[in-house]
Amino acid sequence: MDTILSAVLGELASRSINFFIRKSCKPKALDVEDKLQRSLLRAQVIIDEATRRHITNQAMLQQLEMLRDAMHQACYMHDTFRYQSHGEEDAKDQVVSHSFPLSKVNSLKGIGSSNRKTRILEQLQDTLDNLNCMILDMKELVVFMTSYPRFYRQPYSMHLLLGNCMFGRQMEAELVLNFLLHAQSNGAEELEVLPLIGPGRVGKSTLVAHVCNDERVRGHFSEIMFLSDHDLKDEKLTFPVERCVKKYQNSLLNKDGRMLVVVEAAGDINTDEWKRFYAASKRCMRSGSKLIITSRSDKITKLGTARAVTLKYLSDEAYWYFFKTLTFGSTDPMMHPRMAYLAMETARMLNRCFLGAPGTIFMLRDNFDIRYWCKVVTLFRQNIKFHVSKFGEHPTDALNQNKPAHLRRMISNSEQIVVYHQYECSSQKEVPKVELRSVIYGSVKPSGRFEALAWRSHIPPYYNYIYTCEVRDLKSTSAKRKRT
Repeated sequence: MDTILSAVLGELASRSINFFIRKSCKPKALDVEDKLQRSLLRAQVIIDEATRRHITNQAMLQQLEMLRDAMHQACYMHDTFRYQSHGEEDAKDQVVSHSFPLSKVNSLKGIGSSNRKTRILEQLQDTLDNLNCMILDMKELVVFMTSYPRFYRQPYSMHLLLGNCMFGRQMEAELVLNFLLHAQSNGAEELEVLPLIGPGRVGKSTLVAHVCNDERVRGHFSEIMFLSDHDLKDEKLTFPVERCVKKYQNSLLNKDGRMLVVVEAAGDINTDEWKRFYAASKRCMRSGSKLIITSRSDKITKLGTARAVTLKYLSDEAYWYFFKTLTFGSTDPMMHPRMAYLAMETARMLNRCFLGAPGTIFMLRDNFDIRYWCKVVTLFRQNIKFHVSKFGEHPTDALNQNKPAHLRRMISNSEQIVVYHQYECSSQKEVPKVELRSVIYGSVKPSGRFEALAWRSHIPPYYNYIYTCEVRDLKSTSAKRKRT
């Protein structure tokens, strides 16, 4: 009898302890979330103030970049934790399976069990600790930061600022600026060369255009010229080059005759052609002139006299911060948690694609309706599942490699739009009247092959991005195959 009584009492005690533990976990989670939100505000204040100042110290720029990365990661974790309940509802309601790979970091997907909730709470606490450590390390930087001059007052909201600036490349831009504006360290006889490398569509041309558009650079060089790697093949290459892609002249402000030449190469550069071009440049260009090479290949680093600047794709956390800020604008995402979850899923499925982001952002912002957003997420899932199962890759990866991408249309699942090729043109040239988002999400249906405008960039170099497309009827295609 004593044994049974002790067993019953032990069971009651263990259940009581488990009950109190479960009760105490919820306030703890909310407490961590509240602390993280306050730390995010502190980090945002520091970064906003630093963004408005002309900071030239490389160590300070690196420290700010680390704080910015920690803030993006904390924002991502905070939103994942806040909107996880809507993810559970979506997992119950959705028809399309999540089994196919949507993104590399979708590791917190399907958070429903107690183990996963405990895990995300631990990650939330680690993120909070990391962010707080970064903020504490910024004490000296905040003091020194006030000694740097301001660019200008920025009265706009963050979504207006991000929509008209180069996001996430502040440190790389300062590195290129320091190379261009500082005096030569290798002697007057040396023509300095800066390699700028990175994968396709990562923003190399955008970064160079932003730097060349800076007033300090315009005043430092009398001419800024853009060449392609094909121009290096000319054995009689002389300066000034008449067939250069772009040319800025500023001889009234700068009488020293310094030139900046930007060589844009798709891949490797022939060593003999480069030596010939470098020798011609050295003869014709005055002291203080400089060269920049951009390429996808890291082999061009051996051609540089300065340390190469490398561009990488934005992290998933930074991409989500960019996507959320522009999608919701002045609207608080916390007031629409279900729509914030759908926006987070959309950002994940875009796979950090910058070309696909603006059209999707404008389309969601113009149709701020929960039912419409659900249709968009469902369409994204269907397209990715179909493309991965048939072609073995995400449609974004196919477009980045200039491969055809096959996408279903929202208005009709029996119709498919095939995107063949992407190219960009300057803002001065005429662009197609058909927009790609109107074909995918709307009722516009051109016949045959056509060109569609994907995005008009509002930042230098102000390119218009155009796709060559075709709308196919899947039913008629399958019927033709059967008859054949």
